[in-house]
Amino acid sequence: MARVRVPSAAMAAAGLVGGYAAARWSGKRPLGGVVLGAAGLAAGREWHRSGGVPAAAGLGALYVAGFAGAHPLAKKVGAWPAVFGAAAVVSTAAWLVSDRH
Repeated sequence: MARVRVPSAAMAAAGLVGGYAAARWSGKRPLGGVVLGAAGLAAGREWHRSGGVPAAAGLGALYVAGFAGAHPLAKKVGAWPAVFGAAAVVSTAAWLVSDRH
């Protein structure tokens, strides 16, 4: 049976957007953290596989920075635009570094 490869850019975007959505709609922030963490770990494994430690470390740091940076940005542009903006930046970087080859 063939294995389906999910691009790491999609995993990262799903983690940021899905984590926020899970926390917001369930009212349980830890659930959002589980979604964010699970997607981040899955993406991180792919980043490590495709680019080694430097890619995994750099993109992992960007993923965490996107999560953290969306919070103050949300006060200026709103929660959803901030989350989508962070997801766009992180997923674009993931595609450029890991997925496009």
